[in-house]
Amino acid sequence: MDNTRFKLLHREPVEALNLTVESYLHEATHARHLHLATDDPHNAFLVAFLTVPTDSTGVAHILEHTTLCGSQRYPVRDPFFMMLRRSLSTFMNAFTASDWTAYPFASQSRKDFNNLLDVYLDAAFFPQLLELDFAQEGCRIELEQQEDPASNLVYKGVVFNEMKGAMSSPERVLWEQLSKQIFPTNAYHFNSGGDPERIPDLTWEDLKKFHARHYHPSNAIFMTFGNIPASVHQAVFEDRVLSRFQRIEIDVRIPLEQRRVEPVRVSGHYALDGEEQTEARTHIAMAWLLGESVDQELLLKTHLLNGVLLDNSSSPLLKFLETTDLGTAPSPVCGLDDSGREMVFACGVEGSEPHHADAVERGILEVIEKVAREGVERERVEAVLHQLELSRREIGGDGLPYGLKLMLTALPTALHGGDPVAALALDPILEKLREDVKDPSFIKDLARKWIVDNPHRVRVVLQPDTTLNARQAQREKERLAALKAAMSAEEIANVQKFARALQARQEQEDDSEVLPRVTLADIPPNPVIPVGTTRSGLAIPLTHFDRPTNRLVYQQVILDVPDMEDSLLDLLPLFSSSLAEVGLGDWDYLQTQAYQSAISGGIGARTSVRGDVSDTGRFRCVFSVFGKALTRNQIPLAELIHDTLLKARFDEQTRLRELIAQFRASAELRVNDNGHVLAMSAASAASSPTGHLHERWSGMSAIRRLKQLDESLNDPVQLSLLSQRFHEIGQHLLKGPRQLLVVGEQQDFAAMEEALIRLWPEPNTHSFASMQPRLSETQRNLGWEIVTTVNFCARVNRCVPFSHPDAPVLSVLSQYLKNGFLHRAIRERGGAYGGGAGYDSDTGSFRFYSYRDPRLAETIQDFQRSLEWLHEGQHAPRALEESILGVIGAIDRPASPAGEARRAFHDALHGRTAEKRNRYREAVLGVTLEAMRRVSALYLNPGDATFAVVGSAGALDRETGSDWLRQSL
Repeated sequence: MDNTRFKLLHREPVEALNLTVESYLHEATHARHLHLATDDPHNAFLVAFLTVPTDSTGVAHILEHTTLCGSQRYPVRDPFFMMLRRSLSTFMNAFTASDWTAYPFASQSRKDFNNLLDVYLDAAFFPQLLELDFAQEGCRIELEQQEDPASNLVYKGVVFNEMKGAMSSPERVLWEQLSKQIFPTNAYHFNSGGDPERIPDLTWEDLKKFHARHYHPSNAIFMTFGNIPASVHQAVFEDRVLSRFQRIEIDVRIPLEQRRVEPVRVSGHYALDGEEQTEARTHIAMAWLLGESVDQELLLKTHLLNGVLLDNSSSPLLKFLETTDLGTAPSPVCGLDDSGREMVFACGVEGSEPHHADAVERGILEVIEKVAREGVERERVEAVLHQLELSRREIGGDGLPYGLKLMLTALPTALHGGDPVAALALDPILEKLREDVKDPSFIKDLARKWIVDNPHRVRVVLQPDTTLNARQAQREKERLAALKAAMSAEEIANVQKFARALQARQEQEDDSEVLPRVTLADIPPNPVIPVGTTRSGLAIPLTHFDRPTNRLVYQQVILDVPDMEDSLLDLLPLFSSSLAEVGLGDWDYLQTQAYQSAISGGIGARTSVRGDVSDTGRFRCVFSVFGKALTRNQIPLAELIHDTLLKARFDEQTRLRELIAQFRASAELRVNDNGHVLAMSAASAASSPTGHLHERWSGMSAIRRLKQLDESLNDPVQLSLLSQRFHEIGQHLLKGPRQLLVVGEQQDFAAMEEALIRLWPEPNTHSFASMQPRLSETQRNLGWEIVTTVNFCARVNRCVPFSHPDAPVLSVLSQYLKNGFLHRAIRERGGAYGGGAGYDSDTGSFRFYSYRDPRLAETIQDFQRSLEWLHEGQHAPRALEESILGVIGAIDRPASPAGEARRAFHDALHGRTAEKRNRYREAVLGVTLEAMRRVSALYLNPGDATFAVVGSAGALDRETGSDWLRQSL
């Protein structure tokens, strides 16, 4: 293959990452290619462009959506979602950041990778960008009643509703306010996702011009990872794209911000409609503009400073933010943002009052000035360097595929004119830092230069406003009324005509065979599930997995949870979250946190519950304490996990008070991002004992109890009672049978096993009673009120457990309904950001959902319409095959080497052995349309369904009846 048009600029092995980084330049167009060469067959790709906004219309974000709606070679209406169904990809998506847009995917199948590469390249460089697609994905006007020209105009659009939901989050509003002030003159000043009040200003012509300017090879970087040689990729890039372009002079780089000469202090508001209580709801945040992120040495220095200040509760700045009476918790924006051309350091508090702003600012500055004056302990700096080393060595892949994670690490540097090879080959800089920190003035100088003496800082006070959403809705209504008043009858008729044209396009059946695909014949055999070795004859069962972890070790102690009284059961998740945040033995929590950071990559605890494989009325609940470390620290890690379980102290009541306030703040912030999960949890609460516990521990009712608990702890008696109950929970847990799990490399096991035998010399002889099942009272229609401008809808039907023959059928059915009906009805026509269905084997339930949805009642009707569609008319055989591919892709999706071992262990612990998992997978391959119709009729009767909506009070008022139980946080 001829790849001579690509010139190799640099090649460098990176031993810590087990790969070689290769950097190329396409001489004709100046497109760049960064290839991460490794023997990993899990290949990954992305193409990215600098996409620099000049306003807050969300042009880059809407273009990202519209680009994926058809291209020259693949002129179908929805190739991205169609390829999701025709692929075995382990990841497919598109991202819009503040100044770049990327189109990434990953796959373990070579054929699938090639298919996706063709579609992605054509979509990015040669999209159709049709006006109807722009209207669907961005924003459009329609009549509220399509056939009634006298009815009001409304805005619709996927991104419009997505950003309405996003801007319902105080955290997002706060960050946008900070960015606006930190960057007064360049592109970071704008909301790249789109301000819902500005999105309607974007025109189709603006969108096409933006693509023509930014989506050119001269402004592009290709990135690849895996065992496919760079030359093979480059031949495809040349044939499909680059041969059709010539280099152009394009400079869309963001200029450096003009430096402020004095601090700026501003105030703003976020919506809290429907809430009467506004006390202690203000956010106060500060931010500083630092240096350029492409300077890798400066990047690591600022990460080091950030860690010294904020790494854990013993770090000086985080200690102040957690313990001050000026707020209830550290701000969610705390930390270093290195995603843009210039870095930003931010910190602050939430749960404050506007009049505390000066005191918060003064307190923050005093802490950092003390660091600049006196420095910090050498051990603290070494601990942060240890964290940087550990994060570099760890092989990820439990969320984002490892290759994509590495590429996204290097991407900002590459786009902003830096050296992407240096962004990955950081070991020389780390070694230099180890020498630099020996100078006692090193941290002092960093703190003084970049924070204390840096006048480019801002302070934002973000206050709650109980009428903001209502005023914004009124402005939108008046804007649309004025727009309609200026329309002629012909223009109104054109609005109706356009809406009908869009509906026709949404309903048209494109020839999907123009797209490449994999078939059932391309599905590989059952994946290899890691097998551990269990040592018998020990006091406590010990299972270890030999996995390539790059000299990291992962350890867990797992206990079965005994039955306990309801008052303790409700607190179990909070106990889990608190366990690694309190002191141990003679150490207070500050000493404990410092030690954790010095020897581990983090210690944690969790409670998990899963349904029995053959009976939804039974379940197993386990509690685990876990951690990870470099292998040189595996013995101290084992000792720390042991002491965390046995020696945690809950007598530091002030610390407990701080933790509960932080947990509450975090839980409330997550509601708008996880509304669909919370709605499904609420609707599943009565489906099984497992569903009951999920809702009880992490659903809307749990958040409400957490809020009530937090408010009660101002009473010292209640705080003392909480301390006592946490101690009781710890004692109850020690009654449970326990076992140990170690994941690492074989050469390290002997020393680890010896240490674990020493730490756990005796078996647990306590009497043990398993947790008894509990069930929620059935409530068919449940509405939870939150502050939002969109809704999250759910429907749940009880069905069958994991090992039932119908379980694989239900999992394929969920994909079939989403692909064939729900995506089109809820997202394309309804305007929600997302929607679908899923089978949950843990609760034994089938669940429908929508996400950031402008509708409510119509969406609930669409859930039922999808089942009617299933039973009506003809269905193409390929639709079933695509649904099976989707389920198999999810089953086979790889994780990190350690993550796959942990999953295998815990799956087997809950009865999902490798044999049963493979049997389930084989059954998925044999699902038929007739079987899906049968299980639909058997289990998904609308009269047996429960419904839940997490949404605004106004929407619930308008669209639900007296048979709905309304609740609020």
